[in-house]
Amino acid sequence: MIETVRRQIRIDGEPVVVMSGEVHYFRVARAEWGQRLDLLVEAGCDTVASYIPWLFHELPDGTLDVTGETRPERDIGAFIDLAASKGLRFIARPGPFIMAELKNEGIPFRVYRDHPEIVPVGWDGRPAVSRTIDYLAPAFLEESGRWFDAIIPVLTPRLQPAGGPIIGVQLDNEVGMLAWVTNAPDLTDDLVAAFGDFVLERHGPLARTSAAPYAVWPGDDGWADLVRSPSEDAAGMLRLDLGLFMRRRFGDYVATLRRMCEERGVGGVPFFVNIHGTEGGNGAPFPIGISQLVDTYSGIPGMVSGSDHYLGEATLGTMTDLYVINAYMAAVHDDDQPLTSLEFEAGSGDYGAGSEMQYDPSTADLKTRLCLAQGNRLINYYLFAGGINPPLDERVGDGNDRISFTGERHGTAAPVGPEGQRGYAYEATKRAVHAVKANEPWLARMTEDHDDIALGLTLDAYMTEYHHPDSDVMTEVVDDLTAHRGAGERKALARSLLLSGFRFGATHLERHDPRPGSTVLLGAGRHVSRIVQERLVGHVVAGGNLVLLGPLPERDLDGSPCLLLVEALGLTAGAVRRDHGHYFPSLVAHGWAAPWPEMRAGWVQPLTHDRGDVVLTDVEGAVCGVDVDLGRGRAVVLAAQLPSSPALFTRALDALGVRPGLRLETQWPGLFATTTSTDDGQRALHLINTSGAPAAVTVALDGTAIADGVSLSVPARSGHVLPLGLEIAGRRFDWVSAEFTRVDDRGAPVFGVGLDPDGGTTVVVDGQTTRLGRDD
Repeated sequence: MIETVRRQIRIDGEPVVVMSGEVHYFRVARAEWGQRLDLLVEAGCDTVASYIPWLFHELPDGTLDVTGETRPERDIGAFIDLAASKGLRFIARPGPFIMAELKNEGIPFRVYRDHPEIVPVGWDGRPAVSRTIDYLAPAFLEESGRWFDAIIPVLTPRLQPAGGPIIGVQLDNEVGMLAWVTNAPDLTDDLVAAFGDFVLERHGPLARTSAAPYAVWPGDDGWADLVRSPSEDAAGMLRLDLGLFMRRRFGDYVATLRRMCEERGVGGVPFFVNIHGTEGGNGAPFPIGISQLVDTYSGIPGMVSGSDHYLGEATLGTMTDLYVINAYMAAVHDDDQPLTSLEFEAGSGDYGAGSEMQYDPSTADLKTRLCLAQGNRLINYYLFAGGINPPLDERVGDGNDRISFTGERHGTAAPVGPEGQRGYAYEATKRAVHAVKANEPWLARMTEDHDDIALGLTLDAYMTEYHHPDSDVMTEVVDDLTAHRGAGERKALARSLLLSGFRFGATHLERHDPRPGSTVLLGAGRHVSRIVQERLVGHVVAGGNLVLLGPLPERDLDGSPCLLLVEALGLTAGAVRRDHGHYFPSLVAHGWAAPWPEMRAGWVQPLTHDRGDVVLTDVEGAVCGVDVDLGRGRAVVLAAQLPSSPALFTRALDALGVRPGLRLETQWPGLFATTTSTDDGQRALHLINTSGAPAAVTVALDGTAIADGVSLSVPARSGHVLPLGLEIAGRRFDWVSAEFTRVDDRGAPVFGVGLDPDGGTTVVVDGQTTRLGRDD
C-alpha cells in the first residue's frame, strides 16, 4: 500500500525516500534493457521511471501494440517485470502528453489529422505555433480514452497494492507549458464559450452596470473577438480572468484523466502531476507552473505534485532558485502532500552533444542534498540513461523521420550514455544516491526546521503566461510582476536569508493568513491584489512583521488602483528613477541599517512618509527605505533595487526581533546550511559548499556553538549530513563531524570524511567526546 501521510511517502507503512532514475525502454534495444537497469541498481536507485509514449505504441493503421507483437521494445509489461525482478519499483508516465523531446509531445500524427478542430487558435485567431491541443476537446478525450483502454490494463495488475512494482501514475505532463512558452492561450470556440460561462459566474452581478469590466458580454455578438483581440479597456480584467479560468480548466482536465484511470482499475497508488517552469537555467519563473496547475492537485487527496527543473550547475544562484522552488511548492500543499521531483536534472548538461556544456560532476549531489534537506521524498533523475530514437512507422518527411526531433541519439548528457556507457556524471550521481540511502531512516521522516519567517508567495503574480503582445495594459502589468515578484529582484531576499543562516518556508498569501506574529518577506511590484494587501495589513496590525522589497504597491492585478497597504503604512510613492547613461544611483544606510557600505542600485523610488524611521536614502537624501509601525507590528519597506546583502537583511530582521537559528561564521559566500528533525527529537545538520574552495565555518544552533565552536573544514563542492542527535545502530550520536555511511559487519556505524580542521572526526555519544584521526 502506498500512502502520502504527513508529507511522507509510506510504502506498507514504512516512510521511504524514493530514489529513481528515468530510463526510456522505447529508446533502448530490448536486449539492452537489463544492462541499463543494472547500472541503475548499481547507482543505488530503488525505482525506475519511464514515459509510455502513445506515439510509439500506435501503428499507422491506428491499432495499438503494447505487448511487443510488432516490435519487441513495445512490450512495456516486460520492461516493468524486468525492473521488478531486479528489485526496482516503477513510476508509470502514460500521458497522453509526455513531451520528452518527442514529436507532437508524444501524440500520434493521426490524432491531429483526424480531429483538426482540437487544435487551438490563440491571440487574434492565429493558429497555435506548438503542437498543443485543447485538453477538454471531446474528440481528444475520446482518443485519450482509447489509448488508456490499451495501456491501463497493462499497468493495473502491476500496481503495488496488487503485488506489483508500480508505486505511482503520472497524469499527462507539463500541462499548460506549451501555451505559456509560446504566449498563445488555447482559444478554440468551445473554450471561449466555456470561458464566457466562467466570466458570468465571476462577474455576473456586474453585467450591464457601470461597474461591468466588459463592454461585450458572453452571448453578445463580438464576445469571441473581444477574447481573442482584447480592447485596452477590457485587457486588464481579461488577462486576470483568463488565467483564473485556465487554472480551473486544467484542474478539470487532470480530474478527468484521473477518473478515466480509476474507471479502468488504477487505485491504491498516488497520481502525480509534473510542474514545469524553469527557463534557460533560471528558476525565477518556476511558480508560473505552480500557478497554472495549483487547482490540479493542491489539497486534493491522492494527488502529488513533482518539480521539473533544469537549473544548470549548482551555484549561489541556482541553489537559491532550488530552495525557493521547494518552499513555494510546499506552501500550496496540504498537510499530507509530500515534496517530490519528477524530473530532477542529471548529467553533464551537454544536451546537444556538441561539447558546449559540462557541469561540475558534484552538481547532482549538491542539488539532491538541498532537496532532501527541505523534505523531498522522491527524486527522479532525468534523464538517467540515454538511448536511440527509433524511426517512425510512417515517413513524415521532417528531416529525420524518427520519434524525436533530437535525431538518432538521445540523452547525451545523461549519467549513462545512449549506447549504455558510463558517462561523465555517473560516479558522482552514484555517490549522491548511496549517501541518501544510507541516511534514509532519518531523511524519510525529517522535516526542515524553520525560523519564524516566511517568503510571501503571491501566486496570482505568476499568472503571467498569457498576455496579448499588442496590449500596452497587459504588457505593463506583466512586466511589473515579472521584474519584482517572489524572492525579490536579483533574488536578493532569498539569497541574503540563506547566506545568513535563516531556514524558512513560504506562505501562500492568496489562500492563507500568515502565521500570527511571524515575519513575512515579500518581493512585489506596483501590482498586488486587494486580498493580499488586506492580508498583509491585517497581519501587521495584529502584531506580525513585514519586509517589503520593491516599488510601492499601487494597483490591483487588473490594473485598477489599490492603495490599501501604502495608505495603512502612511506612505506615498514618488516616480521610480532608473539608472541610465548619466545617472548612477547609490544608497546610504541610516538608523539600524548603518553602518553599511554605500552601494549601487539599479533604481530607486523616493518615498514620503508620515511616521517611522528612515533606514535608506539615495546619496542626495531622497528617502527610499523606512521602518514603520502599524498596529502592534512593523513593516520595513525598501523601495530600491538592492543586491544580495546578508548584513543588511540580517539587521532588518534583527530590528524586528528575528534572529537566525543557525549562525554561520565563514570567510566567503557559497555555504548553505539548514537543520532537519524528527518528531522524536533526532536532528541533522546539513552543510553544502557550492564554492570551488574549501570553506572553514563555525556553526551555532539556537545560540549554542556546535562542536564547542571548533571550526569545520568543508571541502569544495561537497555536501554533508552530520548527526546532531541521531540514533544509529542502537546508539544516540549527539554530534559527529562526519556523515554516516553504513553499518559494518560487526554492527558498528561507519562514517565518511571528517570535517575537523585536521581531517579527523569528532564523535560525541552520551556527552563523551572521542576524537578520531584522519586514518582512524
